[in-house]
Amino acid sequence: MTKWEYNTVAFETTGFGGGKLNTESFNDRINILGQQGWELVSCFDTNMFYGETKVVVAVMKRAVSD
Repeated sequence: MTKWEYNTVAFETTGFGGGKLNTESFNDRINILGQQGWELVSCFDTNMFYGETKVVVAVMKRAVSD
């Protein structure tokens, strides 16, 4: 049976009221984690007010060796 470990990474947005994600920084971080064996399984944003995005959250997983 495969066992998993999880890693949650939060990315702050910029701009007035948030909502602008630095995709280059996001991709760089996700690719580094991918090289370490992490797989992106979910990604979602959190609302601040009036639907503005404050944080983008990425959930990663990788298999744990016994």
